[in-house]
Amino acid sequence: MTGTSCTTTKLGLAIFFISFLVLVPSLRANSHGEGEVDKVEEERRKQAKIAALENYDPNPLEVTDELNEKVYSELEGKNSTRRSLGKYKGPCLATNPIDRCWRCRNNWAKNRKRLANCALGFGRKTTGGKLGRIYVVTDPSDNDVQNPRPGTLRHAVIQKQPLWIIFSRSMTIRLSQELIITSHKTIDARGAKVHVAYGAGITIQFVQNVIIHGLRIHDIVSSSGGMIRDSVDHIGIRTAADGDGISIFGSTNIWLDHLSMSNCQDGLIDVVQGSTAITISNGHFTHHNDVMLFGASDSYEGDKIMQITVAFNHFGRGLVQRMPRCRWGFFHVVNNDYTHWLMYAIGGSSHPTIISQGNRFIAPPNDAAKQVTKRDYASESEWKQWQWRSEGDLMMNGAFFVESGMPTKKLPFNKKQIIKSKPGTFVTRLTRFAGSLNCKVGRKC
Repeated sequence: MTGTSCTTTKLGLAIFFISFLVLVPSLRANSHGEGEVDKVEEERRKQAKIAALENYDPNPLEVTDELNEKVYSELEGKNSTRRSLGKYKGPCLATNPIDRCWRCRNNWAKNRKRLANCALGFGRKTTGGKLGRIYVVTDPSDNDVQNPRPGTLRHAVIQKQPLWIIFSRSMTIRLSQELIITSHKTIDARGAKVHVAYGAGITIQFVQNVIIHGLRIHDIVSSSGGMIRDSVDHIGIRTAADGDGISIFGSTNIWLDHLSMSNCQDGLIDVVQGSTAITISNGHFTHHNDVMLFGASDSYEGDKIMQITVAFNHFGRGLVQRMPRCRWGFFHVVNNDYTHWLMYAIGGSSHPTIISQGNRFIAPPNDAAKQVTKRDYASESEWKQWQWRSEGDLMMNGAFFVESGMPTKKLPFNKKQIIKSKPGTFVTRLTRFAGSLNCKVGRKC
């Protein structure tokens, strides 16, 4: 090698390393925490942690009891073990306490924000964009992630102020990169059939107070990352996204309601990195392997503050496992209908507390998959100390739930008197209208 070529090579290497050192500090974490964060992201992280600690409930059973009481009063004397087939064509029915709060009113479209008063469970304080103006999405395109066009969903969700986001018509939105939502937003798809499909998914990272209602989210794929605007005054580098339908990362007061979700490349819903005060309700989930992941790491103890309510959902055809799969936190799984799974329904590791109440579990034909529960990375002597309780669940076709830990009445929490949730025989009614609703303006929904 000549002296000139050697000098040129060294100069090239020097330029490369200088460029690399300049670039690395600007890398921002994606939903799996890879990379470092810039100053804007670091401030968001700090504020998100403060919000999570403020919204952590030291008496979680009081929250579960409140939900149980509303369910009990709503359904006194009404039960059935049969799931209705086909589309319902009768008069408007609101069959659980969340829906009862807003459905079956002719003027629902003129009073959309009534929905913000209806959350129950750990996400009960979520109001989304209630205090903001209405933003109408008119354009389904997503061609410019750095400077989104006004009228697009991406332009709406990056605004600083609270917004209640609705849609002018039915549309399919193919996201070119993950959609990053800022705090105090409601995405309300009632009155239109809105699909988020065939592209990237939705990210809720280091924010507070978000409602997503009525979307049809399916066929989500991984995205490459790059420079993406995540607020009106900040663009940052995102690493590749895995292809989750919805990823909730370090966020607080989140309510996902009446979503239809299927066939995403990674998970349907992932909740990680100390997220808390979350309710997932009235969803219909189908055709997927890893359905819900709550807590991504057995080594991340920050998820101890995670508190999630999973209520009135239908876990339907083509599902395999993780409905949900939990780590560390406290999880109330109440009055859901589990009509299909291939491996197991509810699983976990790292000693989560799981209270299963009034669910219906219909086991698959496979004798090796009759058990509802699955515990990982722990000996029997260890997992027997975890609080996994089944109360009023309906077991069908040989399904069985392996309990562990102390009965609920002996859990060491200061709590109100426990009001037993409705038994699993009521679930088909409670979940009858799970998934996206076909609401029409001017008619009862």
